[in-house]
This record gives sequence, C-alpha cells and structure tokens, in this order.
Amino acid sequence: MLIEAVESFLNKYDLLRENNNILVAFSGGYDSMCLLDILNKLSPKYGINIYAIHLNHNWRGEESDQEEINCKNFCKNICFYSEKLPEEIPHTETAAREARYRFFEKCAKKFRSKVVLTAHNANDNAETIFYRIIKGTGITGLEGIQEHRNIFYRPLLKIYRKDIEKYCEQNNLKPNIDSSNFDTNYVRNQIRHEIFPVLKNINPDFEKNLNQISETAISANELIEKHLNKLEDYSSEEFCKLSYFVQNTIIHRFLRENNIDYDRKKIEDITEFILNSQNSKSGKKYSLTKNLWLFVNNQKIVSINNIPKDLPEIKIQTEGEYNIGEYKFTIIKTTQKPKHYPPDKDMTAYVKIDKLDFTLRKRQNGDIIQPLGLNGTQKLKKYLTEKEIPKHEKDDLIFLCSGKEILWAPGIGISEKIKVVNNPTHMLKLEKR
Repeated sequence: MLIEAVESFLNKYDLLRENNNILVAFSGGYDSMCLLDILNKLSPKYGINIYAIHLNHNWRGEESDQEEINCKNFCKNICFYSEKLPEEIPHTETAAREARYRFFEKCAKKFRSKVVLTAHNANDNAETIFYRIIKGTGITGLEGIQEHRNIFYRPLLKIYRKDIEKYCEQNNLKPNIDSSNFDTNYVRNQIRHEIFPVLKNINPDFEKNLNQISETAISANELIEKHLNKLEDYSSEEFCKLSYFVQNTIIHRFLRENNIDYDRKKIEDITEFILNSQNSKSGKKYSLTKNLWLFVNNQKIVSINNIPKDLPEIKIQTEGEYNIGEYKFTIIKTTQKPKHYPPDKDMTAYVKIDKLDFTLRKRQNGDIIQPLGLNGTQKLKKYLTEKEIPKHEKDDLIFLCSGKEILWAPGIGISEKIKVVNNPTHMLKLEKR
C-alpha cells in the first residue's frame, strides 16, 4: 500500500524519469527510513538514481554520531552523503530547520538534482496546523505543510505514522530513535506527547479532522487566489476600496510569493501602511527585507529592489539599435511629420538633431535639462521632482545626454534643444527587449 502511494505521488509530479537524481532527506528515523527503503525498491523499475543525504545536527554528542553511522550502514547499496554542523549553531528548532534546508539546497547543487524528498507525514501536518491555530493563523496557515514547494516534495504527507511504523516492522527496518523527539521543552513535542493524547480521548479522529481542514483550506485558497489580482495589479485607490479581509489576503499572498517571513502583525502593518500612504504624491517606502521595499503613492503600489543596477554608458554616434541593460534604444532618420506627436509619457519621441554625438546613460550629479518651452536650464533633480517621479525610480531611468545636459528623458519629456520646429530629423524609441 505504501509503495503504491509513493509511486503514485512521484508519477503525479513526473519524478520517475530514467536517470533522474532524487535526493532523500535521511535522518534514519521511521519516516525517512521508510521513504528511502521504498525509493530503493522503485529505483530498478524506473532507472532513477537515489541519494541519501544526512545532516548531523551535533546536538547529542555520541548519540548523534552513532545515528550518522547507522544511516551510513543502512545505505550500503545507496549513495550516502553527510555533513556535521559546528557546535556554535544555536540549539533551537528554527536554527535547526534553517540549517537543514541550507544543507538540502547545497546537496541539490552538488548532485545536480531538482528533487529533494522529505518524509513529513499526516501526523506532522496535523501538528503543524494545530500549532498555527495556537499562534493565530489565517486560512492559508490552515493549509498546513505544502505537498510540493520549489525542489521539495513530500510523498508521505497523507500517510499516518502508524502505517509507517507498520511498514518498518514488516520490512525488518531498524530506525534511529531520536531522544530529542521526547523532550517536551520543544513546543512540537509538547503538542505530540501531551496535548494530542488528551484531544484523542475526546475524538479519536482528531488528527484526521485536522488534515481534512487542511484540504478544505487548500481548495478555498485556490478559489480565492483565482478571483483576486496580485498586489501590484491594484492601484492604491483600488486597493483601499477593498474590504480589510481581502486586503490582508492579498498582502499575505504577496509575502508568500516573495518568500518573505511573516506573521499576522506584519500583514496588518503592511495593510495599514498602504492605507496611510494612499494620498502621498511623492510616495512612501516600507522595508520588507534588506533589499526589497514596498512603494506606495497616490497612484500605485510596487515592490522595488533597493540595489541600483549598474549600466554602462553607451555612445550614440550613428543611427541604429543599441542595447542598454534590459532595454533597446533605437534612433532612425525620418523627415516625415507624424500625424500626432507622442505625449511626454510615451517612450517614443520625434526630434531635430544636427549631429549625432550623444551618450545613453543613467543620471549623474550635476546633470541639467532645458525643459520644453523654457528659456533656461534647471537641475535634473528638480525637473524629475516637478514631474512627480518617485525617488526609487530616478536611479533606474535612462537618459539621452550631451555631456551633462539631458536631451531626452524617455517617458518624461524632451529638451527644448532638440524640439521639432518644422519637420523632424530622427525618431527615438526606448523599449524593453
């Protein structure tokens, strides 16, 4: 039964392709030993390559070392790889989890694999849901452990621990018994050994019901996400007209999609930030991570990377196409007057140029521009501010320049110096490649 269940799961995600490298996170406990044994039995049938990867957390001295030895001995006919954490790693559940997943991702690169199987089971999922309920969770939190996320897959997620233990007994497997799993100073162990037994006395199907809640939450969230736009698809005005629940749901989705740690307070703080910034002309920023910010003004909501992209300066001395970063700049001759001149916000412009000797670049200190219709020049910084260009966008803009003078700011405006009096000489265009 378990072999068929795992085989069906792997076929669902098309993982049983010949010569596919599959990594199994192998602690040597009941769950991972059961999973590894099943994969080892399936490998000849499908021609897949199995790798057991073991991380020695180095928390329990000789016991941890002996578990590593036991894992290696079990893998006589399976490729086995292990590492040992340094002693200075904090002995906390969070630190251990982060270290494990860093190890898994490192192994995926080492063995050129896009598949890491972990042995989370239905009991683990029930414990996770219960823990999130205690901490305070939304509908998404009730989904529990994800069956598939990035390179991680969990074939045993719908299998209960009693069936896994039965498989190990029937196949004469001798798993490691991790003594730390009985230490109720850890919240998850307290839930497993002290709280769940009491709840099972009230309802023996308690864990099964929690897993059914998980399935219901997954279906509900799929429906919600299908009918809600992403955060950046809303203008600030549109977002602020939504109900508070919908606003929080959209923020929650945004944080998950960007792999940003969150709790209910963070979601509510971001929602409040947007509501309080909706009337700002210049815009305000909210720090999400070290390099990622949320920008809100009276028109839009966007996420911005706080690291400016370095771009080379491009010399423009002949007609043609030029690549700069993710953009393509085109300058072509034209003497035909257009029916309608493009507005300033357009990324196309018709101009009068006597000689081609320009530079395509980002802004620099000391840049000036003579705005269309004005006699004198002004600092570019002031010009962009008057055009209400958000501060974070200024460093990403590309300009056509002659020395320190800006002749064209694509999407913003052209200089008086290259305006068309009668007929244009050239057409300019900047577009994403």
